[in-house]
Amino acid sequence: MSVRTDTALRTAGGWLAAASVLMIAVFALHGPLAPDLGAQMTRIAAAPVKWRVAHWLAAASLSSFAVTGLLVLSAASRLTIGGAARSAWAVVSIGALWTLTTALAEATAVTAAATAGRREAFEAWWAFAEGKATGFAFVALAIAVIAWQQSRSSDPVTPRWAAGVGAVAGVASFTGWALARWLGVPVGNHVWVMASMLMSAWTLWFGVELSRRRMERTGTVA
Repeated sequence: MSVRTDTALRTAGGWLAAASVLMIAVFALHGPLAPDLGAQMTRIAAAPVKWRVAHWLAAASLSSFAVTGLLVLSAASRLTIGGAARSAWAVVSIGALWTLTTALAEATAVTAAATAGRREAFEAWWAFAEGKATGFAFVALAIAVIAWQQSRSSDPVTPRWAAGVGAVAGVASFTGWALARWLGVPVGNHVWVMASMLMSAWTLWFGVELSRRRMERTGTVA
């Protein structure tokens, strides 16, 4: 592994750790979505500052995830060997950028409509934001692929068991979103929040460990 590759991966680890810390804070503030749209509007109107803060933090986190994916892809290391791995890191970047518009809309137009009691405007912006938020569901699947490959690596960045947990959490995050937002199953909202926080805990560990790794004589990195 070249010095350039080593630097890119260590830098990517720092960005991933920052993105993960922010995302954990986001879900702690955000909580599960209400099954009823009217109830969700009321919830936002009752605590607009909290909702805005959560989504500005989300915008920062998603931007950091996007940077992470770009840095990993540019490093040309073992993290991106194979079509699945390379595609997963690309989806992390594209999915994060796709969902960034959700965070911005939620922090501005959605909150403004909720606090003003403009139901039609709220519903229109909510539909837009929810559609764009699908990007995060695919980021979760991409992270599941990355974690699964780490769980099978001969030299994983985190312990294999932790990577396995990260993979399961990524799949559960996607499943929770699909259940709640596509199939209308209320419990999916809780699954989505809890699984996403667990997934972010693994990406935090992964990012911290990656940022500490130094160039190895073998010229490879797990």
